[in-house]
Amino acid sequence: MRYHENGASGWALTWGPLFALSGYGLEWFSGAGANAVLWLSVGAGLAALTALWVYARRRFLSVRVTDDALWQGGERLALADIADISEVDGVDAPLGTRVLGGALGVPRKFCEVPLRLSDGAVVLAWARDGAALREALREALREAVSRTEGTGNSADRKAPGDGGTEAGTG
Repeated sequence: MRYHENGASGWALTWGPLFALSGYGLEWFSGAGANAVLWLSVGAGLAALTALWVYARRRFLSVRVTDDALWQGGERLALADIADISEVDGVDAPLGTRVLGGALGVPRKFCEVPLRLSDGAVVLAWARDGAALREALREALREAVSRTEGTGNSADRKAPGDGGTEAGTG
C-alpha cells in the first residue's frame, strides 16, 4: 500500500456513548433521579447511527494507491490506464469531467487530482492530501514502468559469449 485514506476514523464511535455518559452524569449531579436505561439506550442509538456514518464514509470516501491500481471509493483504476508519469501533473480538467468513485463531484474538503488516461480522457481523482496522492501515483507509475521494462524473459536475453541463455549453459 503506497497511500491510504480510510474516509473516517473509528474514534467517532465514541461520540454517542460519551454524550450519553455526560447526560447521565449531569442528570445524576442535578439531584433528579438519573435514568440509566434511558441514557444507555441513547448512547447505543447514537453509537449505531455513528457506526452507519463511519461505514458509509469508509466505503465511499476511502482512497488507496497500491502497486497496480488506484482505488477511489469502490472504483478501481488500473495504473496501466494512466497515460504516463508526466500526466499526473499539469492536466486541466474541463467542466463535466468524470469523477472517480461514482460521485457527481469531488467530495467536500477533498483536493482534485486530474489524471489523463491512456485513451486521452481526463478523470478527476481526489484525496484530502492531493500532493501526497500525486507523489504516491508518481512513485507507483515510475515503478510500474520500470517493472514492465525489466520483465523480459531471461531466455530472450543473451549474455556475452553464451549460446543464448543467461546462465551460459546453452
